[in-house]
This record gives sequence, structure tokens and C-alpha cells, in this order.
Amino acid sequence: MRGDRAGSRATTGSGSPCGGERVPRCGIDLFIEDGAYTTLAAAVTILVVLALLFSSVTAVWSMSRAGDVQVSADAAALAGANVVASYSTAATVVDASVASLGFAGLVTTGVGLVGLLVPPASAAGAEAVDAGMRILDARNRFAASASKGLKALEGSLPYLVGANAARLCAGQSTEELSYTGIALAVPRDSASEFPALEGAGVDTSGLEEASSDLEAAASELARASEETAAAKERAWIADCGRAGRSMQERAASLTGLPAAQNPDYASSITWEPAVALERARAYYRWRRDHERPEDGSVEERADSAARLAFYRFACEQMERAEVGESGGRFESTVPLLPRNTEEVRRTELFTEAVWPASMEPEGLTLHYGADCPGATGGAAASLPLSALEGGGARQCPTCRFDVGDVGKAPAASTSIDNGFEYHLREFTLALEDYAGCRNRELELEERAREEAGSAGDAFGEALEVLASKRPRIAPPGRFGCVALAVSGEASSPEELDTAFNDAAELGRRGAVSAAALAPDAATRENNVLSSFFSSLEERAGEDGVVGLVGGVMDLWGSLLVSYGDLGAGLEQAMDGLVGDVEAMGAGPIARWLSDRLADLIGALGLEPVDLSLKKPVLTDSAQVIERSGMAGLADVQGMLRALPLGTTDPEAIFQAVGYQVGEYLASMEFTIAEIPLPGGGSIPLTIRLRDVAGAGS
Repeated sequence: MRGDRAGSRATTGSGSPCGGERVPRCGIDLFIEDGAYTTLAAAVTILVVLALLFSSVTAVWSMSRAGDVQVSADAAALAGANVVASYSTAATVVDASVASLGFAGLVTTGVGLVGLLVPPASAAGAEAVDAGMRILDARNRFAASASKGLKALEGSLPYLVGANAARLCAGQSTEELSYTGIALAVPRDSASEFPALEGAGVDTSGLEEASSDLEAAASELARASEETAAAKERAWIADCGRAGRSMQERAASLTGLPAAQNPDYASSITWEPAVALERARAYYRWRRDHERPEDGSVEERADSAARLAFYRFACEQMERAEVGESGGRFESTVPLLPRNTEEVRRTELFTEAVWPASMEPEGLTLHYGADCPGATGGAAASLPLSALEGGGARQCPTCRFDVGDVGKAPAASTSIDNGFEYHLREFTLALEDYAGCRNRELELEERAREEAGSAGDAFGEALEVLASKRPRIAPPGRFGCVALAVSGEASSPEELDTAFNDAAELGRRGAVSAAALAPDAATRENNVLSSFFSSLEERAGEDGVVGLVGGVMDLWGSLLVSYGDLGAGLEQAMDGLVGDVEAMGAGPIARWLSDRLADLIGALGLEPVDLSLKKPVLTDSAQVIERSGMAGLADVQGMLRALPLGTTDPEAIFQAVGYQVGEYLASMEFTIAEIPLPGGGSIPLTIRLRDVAGAGS
């Protein structure tokens, strides 16, 4: 019976576990009915979504406000590093200007020294030396002023780094939210070295003295060279430089010499005295070998014998003669041939026993030759012509030959210009003058070479001073900049304060960041100097200043542009300028000096300079902090807490965080130095500080 009742209860009603009575739903049935969502489920879903939405918006707002302070710190770090980058650019431009200006002055001086030894360029050479000295003096003044400017700027760099960062952070503040930040240069101290700027400068006294001595020696040498050239020209005119008769023309008319033995020269510059000597040798050999009596008369045969004797004598004299330079001296032993009987008496023609003699009844008799009809007696030993005048022999009554016949042979051809001897004598006299002038010139050349050597030594000493003093640009902040930023308390907007979500309250927040300088690969269009030139060209247009790359400053401009590889630029500039001077007629000393100066420049071994622009990039703050001298994160957190919120005065912020910056620039615009222009005037190298310093005003 109980079983039946029980089974009956299980099957009554609507299947509710509560039996036949209807009870409230419970569990998931509240949200799902007959496979569909209930009204309750829809309502709950909407409420949950709204709650989540408002919570998410509030969370996003909170996270955004918290992230803004990190953005501010990052921007502050980059702003601080940008100040260091600007200084590095300015320091590089200053060094480039000083170095290129010094080398420009030295190259100008070197070209002038070479020019002093080139007569056509001597006046311009003296002006070039003077200009080079002025440029070097300007370089020294510029270096001294730049040294003070860079030191002052470097001393203020930690302040400027922080001020630039503080200004940027303050600029991000709004009415609802304020930001305060600072950037600390790491390290705080400078390790820069500018020996070229801090030294005493290039001492020009040695160069001035050497150039003065060289100019005096070169001037005296030039006068001697003019005298030598004039004497040489007279000798050349007598030999082959005259449009009418000359040694060359007479030899061509009186002999059958080929052109190779009787050459012609159009200029005394290419002609040498040895040419005339060889011509005379060939001429007298030909006349000796081809001398014949014009007829069979005794008188003609006697005259032919006299001429033959003279030609033989002339051949011997010319063969023994020498002309040329040896051991620093010009030697000439070309003799003056006798031109009359009196002069014949002073030669071997009068004293040499070469004339036939015979024993005649009247006594020992001298003849013109063995075939003389008057030689009827026995042959005797040959006699000199002097025997006739000393009583040692008698004159042959048939040929009547004596010293007068031999003296007559050169007399006519020496007296008038249709004779070879006339022009030979003119050449020989001019050659004697030339020998004296040339030896004087050689003495002065030796002195000029010594002075050129001294000038080269002084040039080398100045060059070493310029080349050895390379800078080391290591300013405060060279390892990076650590930035600290904080923002004040903030409440979420009223729109987010609803029944679904309470208003969010954010407390004071802080962030740390760091930035360092990374090189931007240098190209011809993108480097430190191209950036400088861009601004300079704009200022040149505004102020009417002559541009660096053209006009009066071509040399300095080219060296400044080639500062990245100054060694190659210096050699190229020197080669080009010296080449122009040498093309005007440089002598051996000028070429020797130019070669020496070129060797000195080539031996410098100037390494290319890094002209890469430095750009700030964010970096791991922990690495920069490690090199800052601070204890680490604890110090940074303490500094963050110490930042006075709402303060825009960089000096006050520095004091609050315990960072001593020392002196700082108070001016709105700071001129590092005045770049002197060799052509006159100057260009101020200025850094604008008004934006940075304005943060504290």
C-alpha cells in the first residue's frame, strides 16, 4: 500500500519535485527557460556589461595618467641628451674651424715660400707669405677665444641639460595635471681636451724670420739669375741666336757640316754653351781636313800652310777645352783664339818647332813647307817661328814665310762678321761673362737652398704643432642623461563617477628614463659641418657675408669641407696651389722646397675625423645610472620623492634633488667665438639659449 502511494506521489502534478504544488524556480532555470534566455538573464547581463565598461574606462584613464609621466620622463631624457648633442656639434665645428684655418694659413705660407723662389711669382709669393701669417695669427686669436667659450659652455652644460628637460616637462602640464621633471648629465664633469685651443698657439716668429731670410736670398738670386740669363743669351746669339750671321750660319756657309753637327736652337733657354763648343770642334776639324791651296803659286801654298797651322792649333785648343758645371761650379776653358800677329806670338803657333828648315849656303833657313822652291840645301831639324826673330834662322827669300803669315790667317775672319772667328770670339767673351755670373748665381743658389731648408724646418715645426694637438670632445653627459619626472594627484572625470563605478583617485606618480647619444652615419649631405653650413649660408644671405665655399675663402672653405679627411684635403690643396706656382717657371730650388713641404704634409698621417651627427636615443636607465656615481635605484627613488611638484625653476629642482651644477650661463644667446675671415670681418659662432634659459625665468 505504501508503495502504491509512493508511486502515486511521484507521478502526480507537473513533475515538480515539490509534488503537485507549483514552487519558485531555482538555479540556472532562473536564466534559461525552454532553451532560451530569460528576462532576468538579459537584465543581469546588461548590468554586468555596464559595470565592466565603467570599470575599464576608469582603469584605462588611470593607466593613461600613470603612463603619461613615463612619456614625460622619456621626453625629458631626450631633451637633455639633445643639449649634449648640440654642444658636441658646436665643439666639432669649432675644432674644424680652428684646424682648417690653421692649415689654410700654413698652406698659404708654404705656397708663398715656394713662390719667393720663382721670379715671376716672387711678388705674389711675398704677399702670400704675409697673408698666411695673418691667417695663422687669426687662427691663434680664434683658438684663444674659442677655448674660453667652450669651457664656459661646458661648465654650464649640466644646468642646460636639466633646464631643457625641466622646460619640456613644464610645457606638458595642463590645468588639471602638472608635471615636473629634470635631466641629470652623466657624468657631471667634463673630460674634454682641446690642446689646439688651450695652448699658446702656433709660433709664427720662426716662419717670419725664415721667410724674411729666404726672401732676401731669393731676391739676390733673382738678380743674379737675370744677369746670368743675359750673359747666356749673348753667348747664344753669337752661336746661333742671331737672325743674320752667327757661328751656326757661318759654319753652314763655309763648310759641309751636316745639320747634326751644326744644330740650330730657337731659344737660349734650351741652348747650352757646350753646343757652341761642339760646333767649333766640328768646324775646325772640317776646315783642317779640307784645307787645300787655291792654286799652285808659292804665295798661295804658303798661305794655305799658315791656315792649316791655325786650324790644327784651333782643333787642339777646342779639343782640350771644357765647359759645364761640376762640384757646384761652372768651368769654362774655351780659349780666345789669336786674332792677329801679336797674339799669335803669345801662343804655341810661335814657339812650336813644326816648320821645315834647310841648310842653305847663307845659313839655316825656315820654309812654309818641304816643297818650298827655296829649300835647296840639306834638310835640317824643324824650327819654331820664333827662331826667325831670335837670330836662330833666316827667312827664306823665296816663300818669305814668317809669323806674319800665320797671324794673317785669323785676322780677316776675326775682324769682320763674315768670318767664323768673329762670332766665335763674341761667343767666347760672352761665355766668360756667363761663367762669372753663373758661379755667382750658384753661390747664391746654395745660400738660397740653405734658407729654403731653414724655411722648410720652420714650416715643419708649425705643421707638427697644428697636427699633434687633436681634440677630445668628452663633455658632461657623454655617457647619457638620466631623467626624473613626477606628476601631481588626479581624480577621474565626473562622468566616470556613477552607480556602477566609484571615482578614481590617483596619487603622486614618478618615472625614470635615460637617453644617450648614438652616431648617425655621416654622409656628404648629413654630417656636422653640412648642418653648420646650412645655417651659415642662411646667415650669409641675411647679413651679406661672403660664403665660406666661394670667393675670398676658397682655400679655407675647401679645407673646412674636407675636415673629415683633412690629410687628403691638405695634400690636394697644397699640390694644386704649388702646381700653379711651379707652372710659372720654378727652378730646382723651388721644386726642391715644394717637394719637401709636400713630404712633410704627407708624413703627418692625419686620421679621418668622425663627423657623424649625434642623435639622442632612449636607452636602459640602469646602465646610465651605474655610470652616474649614484648608489642606484634607492638614490633615484629618493630624488623622485624630492622633486618639488609644480616648480619650473631648474635651479630649485637641482637643489631639491641634491645635484650641484655649479656655474651656468644667464644670457639668452651665447657666442662661443668669432670666426675671423681672412678676407675681413668675422662670423659669430652662436648658440641660442633663450628657450633653455627661459625655463627658469
